[in-house]
Amino acid sequence: MGRLDGRVAFVTGAASGIGRAAAIALAREGAGVFLTDIDMPGGRETAKAITDAGGRAEFRGQDVVEEDRWAELVASTLRLFGRLDILVNNAGIGTGASVTEMTLDQWNRQLAINLTGVFLGTKHSIPAMRADKPEGTYRGGSIINISSVAGIAGSAGLSGYCATKGGVRLFTKAVAMECAAAKDGIRVNSVHPGIIDTPIWGKIDEVGTISAAVGLPPGANAVDADLIATASPLGFAGLPADIADGIVFLASDESRYMTGSELVIDGGWTAH
Repeated sequence: MGRLDGRVAFVTGAASGIGRAAAIALAREGAGVFLTDIDMPGGRETAKAITDAGGRAEFRGQDVVEEDRWAELVASTLRLFGRLDILVNNAGIGTGASVTEMTLDQWNRQLAINLTGVFLGTKHSIPAMRADKPEGTYRGGSIINISSVAGIAGSAGLSGYCATKGGVRLFTKAVAMECAAAKDGIRVNSVHPGIIDTPIWGKIDEVGTISAAVGLPPGANAVDADLIATASPLGFAGLPADIADGIVFLASDESRYMTGSELVIDGGWTAH
């Protein structure tokens, strides 16, 4: 038996990186997975990987900043799977720029996707998690918001990214307290990845802001395996599967006494 047998997860940003790894890992543990992304081909590939392995998956296109789409897709999840138990708010972007050079459009876009998208997903998923579920099945829910080590410590050149991920961190704690007060069995936690070998890191680091922030030499890229040792105490970049393992833990009953918590998976970055 899988740790998540009979449960249903909704995963955003599931076309690649952490989102894809999380969707596959959740399905491997028995969850049905409703996955979304703006990358249609990538999202379909993730869904196919799950179904080819014998799992249950449905993919739909989604821009997480559109509230009407959230309402529609949560309703689709309930119609197709009959329930919703797990939400992984993973979709996110990053822009590396100094505060004096960042445009208002860049700031607002990061805020919309990284923070407002998390708010909208949480807002529309909680009522679905609170809906009546058959006797003898899992009650409650688990909301897992993907923040970052940039939501814990500031980095030069990443002010917008840090602001949004810090917002996710505290939003998570506030909603955790709301759900605890409501006695609805819904737990809300955040995950804080460090340097993970995913497409988003390369995009953020195009101007070298992450490299500078973690002390890499000029011109280095923060996912260059030969240089990671100077930035990570463990000496290597993490993989999406490392974060997916943490997400499965937070989705499962193994973390039943955790809510409002920060799961930091960063190779020791925030410890030094």
